Amino acid sequence: MLTRQRGHSKRGRSPDAPRVDSLTGLRFLAALAVFAHHFTGLGAQGGVAHAPLLFPYSTMGVHGVGFFFVLSGFLLTWGHRPGTRAGLFYWRRIGRIWPAHLAATVPCVLVFYFWGGVPTDLFSSVASLFLVQGWFPGVVPTLPGNPVSWTLGVEAFFYLLFPCAIRAALRHRTRTLALVAAAGLAAMWVLNWWADSHLPAHTAEWVMRHPVARLPEFAAGMVCALALRRGHRLRLEPPAVVATFAVYTAAYCHRETWAWPHLADQLGLTVRPLAAVFAALLITAYVQRELTGRRGWLCSRPMVLLGLWSYAFYLLHQTLNRLYIEAWDRPQPENSALFTLIGVAAVATALSWAMYTYVEEPARKWWARHTPRRLTAKRASAAVS
Repeated sequence: MLTRQRGHSKRGRSPDAPRVDSLTGLRFLAALAVFAHHFTGLGAQGGVAHAPLLFPYSTMGVHGVGFFFVLSGFLLTWGHRPGTRAGLFYWRRIGRIWPAHLAATVPCVLVFYFWGGVPTDLFSSVASLFLVQGWFPGVVPTLPGNPVSWTLGVEAFFYLLFPCAIRAALRHRTRTLALVAAAGLAAMWVLNWWADSHLPAHTAEWVMRHPVARLPEFAAGMVCALALRRGHRLRLEPPAVVATFAVYTAAYCHRETWAWPHLADQLGLTVRPLAAVFAALLITAYVQRELTGRRGWLCSRPMVLLGLWSYAFYLLHQTLNRLYIEAWDRPQPENSALFTLIGVAAVATALSWAMYTYVEEPARKWWARHTPRRLTAKRASAAVS
């Protein structure tokens, strides 16, 4: 049930936006879910090693990227301060994502394209460096450069739109914004159905990875943040969301044997928007709980640190997966492969700490110190982190 606390305007926002540490911890869990999916793959011959104990549930990990899109919309809106200049916002976003992206691309190129011999071309490589690869259906390979960087291209599109989107959103009532977000998620389902029915599988996947197609997930995060800032609350607890998502995951992963053919098809076509709904509910539940002073294990120092390293972890993990395959080949599809998964995850975590400590944060701070004066000339700046 949706309620609204007193002391909040319908269109304004509360004067402060406290940091929510549980969301930082959730970032690492989402990155770990994506890693587990890439490690176990889509079948016995995919990924690094097929582990029957995790598979097929690990395939849901691919929707960790959808969680990141929802979380991005939430965090940018949660931390927004009216008056921040668009140019300053763009400058800070570049400093936040691009240095680590460039650093992670170097070992990726060595492992995938020099050692692994994956075919590519100059246009596709340059497009991936500038995070515009998602706009072109003919890039080589399907996910050029660092394969996981396609999501950064989607995020870059969101960043481009955010200064205009937040100004528009602040002028509308929460109910109107919620209806728009719901319509956007419904449009994702319609687009997925149309692409699946009328396009080749390769082209359909490109359509559903396109930055415009993922915009409803970002919008859902924005609306959740605005609703909470305006005092709205849902009677919602994290364990209930997690339990419901677990049941949904089981139904989705076994849809072809548990459900009628038409229902199984719809479970496949609606997974992206429904995963976004679960992400929005989970974020909302944790934020509401933390705002009441209840801090759980996600707020612990280890989880917050892992969350801070999660961007580097995400950028590096697929390169490590490929490196393992090139160096030692794929293990047998047995549950013993879980030890390999834990080992690769541990190495990825150590390297992500190093990248965060010696590349990501120093580069971000250096970039911030060199902000052009014209962007800070007026009193309009407040960090949107």
